[in-house]
Amino acid sequence: MVEIERIRRPFWIHQIVEYMIGLVLIAAAVQQPEPAVPAVMGLLIILNAAITTGPLGAFRVISRRVHRVLDILVMAVLAASTLQPWVEEETTGRLLVGAITFVFFIVWFHTDFQERPDRKARRAARAKPESEELGKQAGRMVGDTVNSLRRWKDSMADSGDDANDSAP
Repeated sequence: MVEIERIRRPFWIHQIVEYMIGLVLIAAAVQQPEPAVPAVMGLLIILNAAITTGPLGAFRVISRRVHRVLDILVMAVLAASTLQPWVEEETTGRLLVGAITFVFFIVWFHTDFQERPDRKARRAARAKPESEELGKQAGRMVGDTVNSLRRWKDSMADSGDDANDSAP
């Protein structure tokens, strides 16, 4: 199977793009004679971004893992609203919602949905090593240096003996 290499963007960028996409759909809906579908889709995207636990989440009700699944559902609803025949919609509105669905998929595909570790875990990861660990590291470094100097001295002595033995 082909492995796709992709750059993962931070989740806050994903949330900003979701808010922007929602606002674009609502702004475009205002310009259309049949604004219902783009406006509802824009509100759906903004609501999805607002209820997620993240840097820009307004209500922080759902986790990023759940948000990732909801994004797929929202994209499916966007695609279905592009193709649905029941609600009257202009062709430009359908094309706009279809294009937004594609952009939304690209943003979703390149987003890192991992939760950040809590503050204590981040501080522990950045913490300086304990004094005991520093002592062990210093001892290892001195021991490695002494051992390498001994090996070097032994190799020099061995090569020097060979040179003296071959001399007349």
